[in-house]
Amino acid sequence: MQEAKVLIAAGCSPGVVAHCLAVSRTAGILAEQMKRISVDRELVRLGGLFHDIGRSRSHDIHHALEGVKIGRELGFPEQLLSIIERHIGAGITASEAERLGLPKKDYLPLTPEEKIVSYADNLTKGTDAMHFNDAVQRFRDILGPRHEGIELLYRQHEEIQGWMK
Repeated sequence: MQEAKVLIAAGCSPGVVAHCLAVSRTAGILAEQMKRISVDRELVRLGGLFHDIGRSRSHDIHHALEGVKIGRELGFPEQLLSIIERHIGAGITASEAERLGLPKKDYLPLTPEEKIVSYADNLTKGTDAMHFNDAVQRFRDILGPRHEGIELLYRQHEEIQGWMK
């Protein structure tokens, strides 16, 4: 895939490139299963591919903002930049963003394409696909048992499952 060269040129490690390819595949499979909504499958594929491009500069939560900067430098369209910015967690509220040291605003996925990429990322650890319940447990292990991110993940899951019926 030629676009993977963009990740490499940006400075992403082989592991990040492999993860991005895996998320892109999972997101593409999810997009194909949508029956109740119309989805831009190419945007989903590219969103999955480039969602972690910012990991070439940062491996913390700020990788999303770094990814937007890189994407702007590369001339990515706004819809793709939004996927990169909003893929973190199952979305991050403005209050949580401020607590994490991000600019105070919502980083919640809004469009179906943003939600599908975020969800696919949450179901992918490295290059391995995970069951939803395993993704929830991973969130609990990282965030604690009552963190708002767990509820956001459940909502994301229910919404995406509903689009498939």
